[in-house]
Amino acid sequence: MSDVVNITEAAAFQIKEMMKHNGEEGSFLRVAVKGGGCSGLSYGMAFEQEVGEKDQQLEQFDIKILVSEGDAPILNGTTIDYKQSMMGGGFTIDNPNAIASCGCGSSFRTATNTGTPENC
Repeated sequence: MSDVVNITEAAAFQIKEMMKHNGEEGSFLRVAVKGGGCSGLSYGMAFEQEVGEKDQQLEQFDIKILVSEGDAPILNGTTIDYKQSMMGGGFTIDNPNAIASCGCGSSFRTATNTGTPENC
């Protein structure tokens, strides 16, 4: 059984490095969905100190992850990875619930949630 959000070992390493660099060790990693982007929904990741009343808590690779109750169905089964190439590196998000996404991959929609698309 998979978690709402799964992070790969490569992503975990990069997240820990970012936490260390920003003085955020011990913080939670919030994974969120918000309206916007070409396809209607966008992903967000941020470090937070507090757990909200309606947050689900996960832990993977010693990283504490928060997902709001409202975002959990949209993110269910999502995998966050980190890819490095000659052009640099970046996080990739594979969401099995996304039925359409924009070319950059940071905006998407699901069968039940189209969000609020913006012109790109």
